[in-house]
Amino acid sequence: MYNFFAYMSRMKLIRRWSLMKAVTDENIAEHSAQVAQIAHALAVIANKLYGKEINADRVTTLALYHEASEVITGDLPTPIKYYNPDIRTAYKNIEGVANEKLLSMLPEELKAEYTPLVEQDSDSYEHKLVKAADKLSAYIKCVEELKSGNREFAKAEAALKNEVDAYLCLPEVRYFCDAFLASFTKTLDELD
Repeated sequence: MYNFFAYMSRMKLIRRWSLMKAVTDENIAEHSAQVAQIAHALAVIANKLYGKEINADRVTTLALYHEASEVITGDLPTPIKYYNPDIRTAYKNIEGVANEKLLSMLPEELKAEYTPLVEQDSDSYEHKLVKAADKLSAYIKCVEELKSGNREFAKAEAALKNEVDAYLCLPEVRYFCDAFLASFTKTLDELD
């Protein structure tokens, strides 16, 4: 009996933004699904508009697993995670141990397929697209909360806008921002 997928199914139980009062709660399963959609879009944009050869399906799959360790660690709030370099380093080590634990829950013959999904190569272009999509998803969450009148997310929105801006050097991210971001500020009637 292997527990890997039972653990992965618990993503829906891990709440994001735990220190923030939110109009709409978000869990890491929902977040990962949105990151996967955005990462896929970034890969498609890169291929269709900028002549790159990114495997969009691979990027999507990486995005689905980018928070895998959190089924063991939980979602450590950003102000704590980045409080100082020692905490950040310690948390990276904890994530590594959690990833190893997750991978140990797979049959030996499947580990080679799942290891690069759970322990992602942070230097790959695919990973950069996933990280950009992760920041875009978090920024969109802040925009949606602000749109609902929740000022609790104002400081996070400003910080995440800066983090998204750091990815504008990737043309596919710039295109996504120019073409799609503003629509998240609209109401349902305005989208029609």
